[in-house]
Amino acid sequence: MLGSPLLQASAAALEGVLAARFENGSSARSAARWLSSVRRFYRQAVANGRMHTDPSAGLKSPRLGRPLPKTLSEQDVERLLAAPAVDTLQGLRDRTMLELLYATGLRVSELVTLTPSAVNLRQGVVRVLGKGGKERLVPLGEQAAAWVARYLAARTDASVGAPLAGAALFPSNRGRAMTRQTFWHAIRKYALKAGIAAPVSPHVLRHAFATHLVNHGADLRAVQLMLGHADLSTTQIYTHVAAQRLKSLHAEHHPRG
Repeated sequence: MLGSPLLQASAAALEGVLAARFENGSSARSAARWLSSVRRFYRQAVANGRMHTDPSAGLKSPRLGRPLPKTLSEQDVERLLAAPAVDTLQGLRDRTMLELLYATGLRVSELVTLTPSAVNLRQGVVRVLGKGGKERLVPLGEQAAAWVARYLAARTDASVGAPLAGAALFPSNRGRAMTRQTFWHAIRKYALKAGIAAPVSPHVLRHAFATHLVNHGADLRAVQLMLGHADLSTTQIYTHVAAQRLKSLHAEHHPRG
């Protein structure tokens, strides 16, 4: 429609076209792109003297909203967690990192900088130093705690790296603190091994942690505290993810879905 018909279009006609795009199934982002192109056309037409006024000037752009975070199904997570071969110290380390990440929802920067002293297996919590130097305690859960205990026992037997009290909990293969990029490559490798087609990153597993908690009825305020979000509005995105999941289940399983 970016041609001569636009030169005769009124603001009401443009608004009608915009509404029709929504009725025909266009997304807000697609409609916003269309409106942006129309506005550029009119700006140029007014600048070239082909038109005196811009009929698109008063039109409001569609609200795009926040994109829903990418996540994984519970079945995909189980396959991902089972991907590392735990008969080696490296595989055991990686399995423990994945289990801990899914159990706690830590940021990858928080995960790779953990020290053994930050994990209290007796109380079942991990002490995390998050953004802005804010400290929080996050529950481990029985399975993650068991994997951490198994990994620590194997690491002690192997006498890896510096003394455990001051060393990184998850050192790289060279005995140094692991970088975020190293773990990102590891998780991508295990996702491919598990046959997960969707892109997987540490942040996607963090989203899975929060999404699955909300899906199973967790209090949003509790999820906020575990994630280390300063504002509850940041955490509320997961209620939308849960709603999308319920809509998908309804469409898939309801006889009139």
